[in-house]
Amino acid sequence: MAVEDTSLSGLAGRYALALLDLADDKKELDSVAQDLRGLRGIIAESEDLRRLIRSPLFTRQQQARAMAAVLDRAGIGELTRRFVLLVAQNRRLFALTRMIDAYLAELARRRGEVTARVTSARALTDGQHRALDAALRAEVGAKVKIEVKVDPGLIGGLVVRVGSRMIDNSLRSKLQRLQLAMKGAG
Repeated sequence: MAVEDTSLSGLAGRYALALLDLADDKKELDSVAQDLRGLRGIIAESEDLRRLIRSPLFTRQQQARAMAAVLDRAGIGELTRRFVLLVAQNRRLFALTRMIDAYLAELARRRGEVTARVTSARALTDGQHRALDAALRAEVGAKVKIEVKVDPGLIGGLVVRVGSRMIDNSLRSKLQRLQLAMKGAG
């Protein structure tokens, strides 16, 4: 399993820390975080965009023009836009998702928040979201920021990841465990 480095010591961390300090000075921490979450989602959904930011075959001008179009279409704020275009100009787009993760992780750390990444088979209702928030807050003992992703392949249930801890209570996993148990019993 690959480990995502969201520390502030590497290249991505230095860029993230610079953006964090600038956003803090301009009182735009939350709007930049929202922009970055949206941008991370766009990158995750588009194979073409991932290829653009990873490939050294595109020139810095091509990358900057393409990223400017993506940022405009997504309605990304000016500070985040300038940051991403600087990253493109410096030929560091390959590290953009790590920069985003490092920014969000450091912002959460400074606020005493823990991020829970939740994958569910269907979108959570407001009531389910509140119940999950209360349960995670009681378990973790800190403010919890919940990031929800929908994966219909789970069939039902949830997969919750908080830091290095993972709770897999999905129907797919339960069926897989049952199948393994049945093979062993035969």
